Amino acid sequence: MNILITGAFGFVGTNLSKAIKTQSNHHLIAVDVIRPDNHSYDEFFDWESLHSLDWSHIEVIIHLAGKAHDTRNITDNHVYFHVNVGLTQRIFDYFLKSPAKKFIFFSSVKAIADEVQGEMLTEDETPNPKTAYGMSKLVAEQFLLDFKLPTDKLVYILRPSMIHGPGNKGNLNLLYNIVRKGIPWPLGKFDNKRSFTAINNLIFVINQLMEKPVEQGIYQVADDETISTNRLIVLIAESIGQQPRIWQINEKIIRVVAKLGDVIRLPLNSERLQKLTESYIVSNKKLKLALGIQKMPVEAEEGIKNTLTSLQ
Repeated sequence: MNILITGAFGFVGTNLSKAIKTQSNHHLIAVDVIRPDNHSYDEFFDWESLHSLDWSHIEVIIHLAGKAHDTRNITDNHVYFHVNVGLTQRIFDYFLKSPAKKFIFFSSVKAIADEVQGEMLTEDETPNPKTAYGMSKLVAEQFLLDFKLPTDKLVYILRPSMIHGPGNKGNLNLLYNIVRKGIPWPLGKFDNKRSFTAINNLIFVINQLMEKPVEQGIYQVADDETISTNRLIVLIAESIGQQPRIWQINEKIIRVVAKLGDVIRLPLNSERLQKLTESYIVSNKKLKLALGIQKMPVEAEEGIKNTLTSLQ
C-alpha cells in the first residue's frame, strides 16, 4: 500500500512510520517542511513540491500536519487558521483529484470542548471550542464534512485526547521534569480524571482504518481507562526510583499563584493549571463499536509507563 503522511516527522508521524515499517512492507511518502537524517520513509516531499509527486499510486492520505496548541499564548490566532485550515484544504484537494480511497484527518477533542460538561465527552456534543487552536480544527473538520464525496472515497476525522509516547512533548514532560528534579507536586488537593491516548493505541486505530472497511465519520480516540494527575506523579516517581512528593496546598492559594502567572509568565498559569487539574473524560465507545473491538490493546497505565521509560 502507498501511504502519504503529512507532518511526517512530528511526534505522531515518526512513531507511526516506524510501526508501519516494522509490521508491513507499505511504501511511505513523507510530506513535511524539513527532512531529518534518520527516518522510516521511502520518499520525501516538501509542501512546495507536492505537484511533482506521482499521485496516481497514492491509496491512503494521513493528514497530521498542523499547528499545535501553544499554552504560552504567544502565537497569533491567524497562524492556527493558516496552518490547520489552509494545509487541510490544500492536501484534501489533492485527495479529491487522486485515486486515493481514504483520507484520515487528525483533529482534536479541543475542536469540541475545552471543558467537559457532564460525565464524559462524546461525538454528539455540540461544538463549542474556546481557543483559536480548537476553532481552527473545527473549521477544518467542517470543510471536510461539507464535501459530497464519490462513493469510493472515505474520510475519517479523528479527535484524540492527549497523545503520549516516545518523543512526547507537552505537560507529561513537564510533570516528569518536576518529579525528576525532586520538586514537590503542589496540586495534590485537586482530584481529577483524565483521558489519554497511548501512541500504540493510536497506531492500532490508524492501521484498522487503513486495512478494514470501517464506516467513515468522526471518531474520538482515547485509552479505555482514565488517570488522575496525582496518579501520574506516583507513576513518574516509581519509574525513576523515587518516592512521590505530593503536597496538599489549599486550592485557593494555587489559583492566586496561577493568575499571577498569567501576568508575569510563571511556570504555572491559569490555562496550564486547568490542563493539569481538570477532569476531562473522553468516550471511545463509538470508535470501538466501529472497529468491532471490546477494548483498546494497551491499558492506560501500561501506555504511560512505556512513555516514561522512553524519557529516561
